[in-house]
Amino acid sequence: MPAKSIDEIVVDLTEIVEWAREDGSRIGYFAAMYRKVTLAIKEAIDAGEFEDAERMSRLDVVFAQRYIDAYRAFTAGKPPTDSWKVALDGAGRWRPIIIQHLITGMNAHINLDLGIAAATVAPGAEFAALEGDFKRINAVLSRLVDGFTADVAEVSPWIGLLDRIGGRADNILINFSIGVARTEAWDLAGQLAPLSEPGWKQVVAARDHWTAGFGELLLHPGWLVSWGLFAIRIRESNNILRVIDVLSN
Repeated sequence: MPAKSIDEIVVDLTEIVEWAREDGSRIGYFAAMYRKVTLAIKEAIDAGEFEDAERMSRLDVVFAQRYIDAYRAFTAGKPPTDSWKVALDGAGRWRPIIIQHLITGMNAHINLDLGIAAATVAPGAEFAALEGDFKRINAVLSRLVDGFTADVAEVSPWIGLLDRIGGRADNILINFSIGVARTEAWDLAGQLAPLSEPGWKQVVAARDHWTAGFGELLLHPGWLVSWGLFAIRIRESNNILRVIDVLSN
């Protein structure tokens, strides 16, 4: 049953994290991080940081429900969106480093799901009024970046090698989640908002296809970068429960 409040979303995300801990699944990496983000956004809403708290709560619920639905479909053996299939399949592989798992989940959730959620809660003429609050979420995410970077470094001691092969971990998180992906999400929402939902199919299918392809690139970035990532991976913790717990706290 779909959640009706952020509190219910937090319960559902907690259940995913607990399932992942019991199953020893790396699906729990993204779920743990996302639960922490959801709690931070709830705190910001309760603190009055947004112009329209009720609309932001609805956006958060609709947005999170898409991830929960994808997880439930995948674990039930049913097909989620192509974007989520790439990310959730990737969670079953040993080779990707922790930050690859996190960013591949962010790719599916932000590049595809966020735009759909935004157009759902602010269709047609309501869309323009959402922009200010949509951008205010960036400030909430920025406050979390240092903590997530420290969490990843605790279980991935060679993460500093990213300086040499593509950029610091915190820059990757910031640039991807706050820069590239959220810009793409707003663009998708702008395409969908003027349309009735039955008219979304072609636009959503095209974005899902593109996002899935980008997810594959994130997991398989070419042999040179992959060798650098492998050096990081062999030093990372292989204790899935410990990684989930670190990302959860």
